[in-house]
Amino acid sequence: MEKNLDCRGLQCPQPVIRCREAIRDATPDKMIVVVDNLAAVENVNRFLGSNGYEASTEKIGDSQWKIMASRKADQPRAQQVHQEDEDKTLILITSETLGRGDDDLGARLMATFLGSLPELGQSLWRIILLNGGVKLAALPGPCLENLKSLAASGTGILVCGTCLMHYGLMEQKQVGETTNMMDVMTSISMASKVVRP
Repeated sequence: MEKNLDCRGLQCPQPVIRCREAIRDATPDKMIVVVDNLAAVENVNRFLGSNGYEASTEKIGDSQWKIMASRKADQPRAQQVHQEDEDKTLILITSETLGRGDDDLGARLMATFLGSLPELGQSLWRIILLNGGVKLAALPGPCLENLKSLAASGTGILVCGTCLMHYGLMEQKQVGETTNMMDVMTSISMASKVVRP
């Protein structure tokens, strides 16, 4: 069975929610999803990949993409991927500076904070960047090297796609996976501890 979804005009997380509903209702063998923003392209691809599909993307016009997905033969239907570790610390960053008062000082403090995160060891599970925090993952960024080092060590970094689009930074993003509010809420509910600096 093939499912076609036209998600043009829908902002994240709506395209992902439509895909989730399609999988929950019928678990199609093939899906074609049409979207009109890069955040949706990344989020839908990641969602389908984590739910047993192989996906490819084709640009079909100005700011329009077609995502074609086929269920992997060795995947059970309605598979969900969950993190099983009990000790999961999530860092929620909503600004490019740490604290209020002097922005230059706040930027230096944020760089020091990110550089100190490896001290948490294996409990450091995921970093979510929202609102002004997405600027940390984009060029030019004084904290990029710290974030890239954290990602290389296995820490998940999720960067809000709606926020990237708002600031015009979608093309400048250098680290992390573009995400949506559904992923943010799921991550917060799965975390054993949420730290908001």
